[in-house]
Amino acid sequence: MAKINFGGTEEDIVMREEFPLEKAREILKDEVIAVIGYGVQGPAQSLNMRDNGFNVIIGQSPKFKREWDKAVKDGWVPGKTLFDIDEAASKGTIIQYLISDAGQKIVWPILKPCLKEGDALYFSHGFSIVYKEQTGIIPPDNIDVILVAPKGSGASVRANYLAGSGINSSYAVFQDATGRAKERTLAVGIAIGSGYLFPTTFEGEVYSDLTGERGVLMGALAGVMEAQYDVLRENGHTPSEAFNETVEELTQSLIRLVAENGMDWMYANCSTTAQRGALDWKPRFKEAVLPVFKKLYQSVKDGTETAIVIKANSAPDYQEKLDAELKEIRESEMWQAGAAVRSLRPENWKA
Repeated sequence: MAKINFGGTEEDIVMREEFPLEKAREILKDEVIAVIGYGVQGPAQSLNMRDNGFNVIIGQSPKFKREWDKAVKDGWVPGKTLFDIDEAASKGTIIQYLISDAGQKIVWPILKPCLKEGDALYFSHGFSIVYKEQTGIIPPDNIDVILVAPKGSGASVRANYLAGSGINSSYAVFQDATGRAKERTLAVGIAIGSGYLFPTTFEGEVYSDLTGERGVLMGALAGVMEAQYDVLRENGHTPSEAFNETVEELTQSLIRLVAENGMDWMYANCSTTAQRGALDWKPRFKEAVLPVFKKLYQSVKDGTETAIVIKANSAPDYQEKLDAELKEIRESEMWQAGAAVRSLRPENWKA
């Protein structure tokens, strides 16, 4: 492992150079990796492992026709590499539990009897294990319980793999029944195409992940964008101007500078007017939102967010309500303006 200094704190990072694909293949040569669920992470992780030469099968209920048909379209063969959930889990030695958090609770009574001594139960999210009082997911003592959590969507996991870059992932071992849990975890992490692997715990992964999704990564970002857009529109700015100054410049220019070399470098490569204003207003925004983030983290830690997710996602009309909420966003003036702005990008120009 490479010791990397993060702001004065050293962490052990597993790089692909020191844990090559050949080593992962050797460790997993006798394993059958059963990927349960072909929704978000399932397709990306399974296809990456298949492309890398690992023995992978899919467990997906045929009742969910969209996911089943997608698996068939991606080359998984019913009766050979594509099975119903219980059959795939029984055949597997590493069972990747990659259906939704609410779905894991529902399917657990089917999956649990299929787990054999020495198997590894794999998660890409600590949700079900950490909040076991609410999910009821308590693995037997005679199996490994492990985690590799890619820091990106399934689409990004697959796209980054195809681009040759990989995506960073955290890893953790919750239960080591075989004495091989860690090496299995790292091997699967490399097999799915991780760029590098950094250590965490199941608790650390789920607390940071739920906070991040509700905060900077999605919830806060969308909310802050809407607030600025609304203020600009209220003050007479056109939709195109409001959207460009709120979203387009961020996503197409500034955030790329941050990604390349950090926030200070981005500031240094903007106008002096922008620098001064950003530095003056940054602490005001931090002061405004810090109490919200503290409240959010506590809501994650005490299980309040978990209860909300399980209740909402288990409702029979969840998909209908979700579609309505997403439609409201999509059809809002701000994101209608966004669709128009995106169509004007040079790559969309017609010859």
